[in-house]
Parts: sequence; C-alpha cells; structure tokens
Amino acid sequence: MDEVMHALTDVAIRRLVDRFYTKVRLDPDLGPIFDRALEGRWEPHLAIMTDFWSSVMLTSGRYKGNPMVAHGHVEGIAAELFPRWLELFSETAAEEFEPDIAAVFDLKASRIADSLKRGLFYRPEYDRAEAP
Repeated sequence: MDEVMHALTDVAIRRLVDRFYTKVRLDPDLGPIFDRALEGRWEPHLAIMTDFWSSVMLTSGRYKGNPMVAHGHVEGIAAELFPRWLELFSETAAEEFEPDIAAVFDLKASRIADSLKRGLFYRPEYDRAEAP
C-alpha cells in the first residue's frame, strides 16, 4: 500500500478536488448550497480543499482550518445531503485513482462526513428517553 500511496501527488489531489466540485456545482441539491456559500470565492475554496486533502492523504500539514466551524455557517446544509456528497466524492475518486487509492479516499471521506454530521447535527438530548 505504501508504494501505491507514493504515486499520490498534490497535482493528482487538485485534479480530484476540481473534478469533484464541478460535479457538486452541477448537482441540483448540493450545487445551490455551495454556490450560495462560495459565491465569488470558488478558487480560494478549491485551494483550501486541495490543502485539506493533501493534509489528510499525504500528511502535508498544509491545511490549518476548522471544518466544523466552516460548515456550521453554511446555509442549507443538512444531514440528508451527506450521502450524495459521499456518492459524488467516491465516484470522482474512482475515476481519478487506482482502486487502492480510491478506497483510502472513500474511507477517510466517510469518517470525515460522519464526524461533521455528528458535530453539526447530533444532539444528545434527543437520545435520552423520557422518564416515566
């Protein structure tokens, strides 16, 4: 697996990011949310996402943001949208990379999505049973 991951580069990650967000922008559910949130700031966002995935996949340490805070301010974001986000991301990773690398992207994206969903939408008080 280490040999496979050595084939992964920042250029390849940027290609994935660009292709993925092209799909997001065309998606009828995700597109309007992202376009509203990133109006006039798409290019900086793509650079940030390239740094993010470089940090995740190559441990480059370039990403310095806080995804929870960033997504907490997005109007229209909903837990129900995460499966579509993951579907598009997985599809794009499979188009861009060999299966071994795409599988690592999928695993990490799934964990990140779960973390974001929990942080943004989970409320422990909803799990508590009402006392009789």
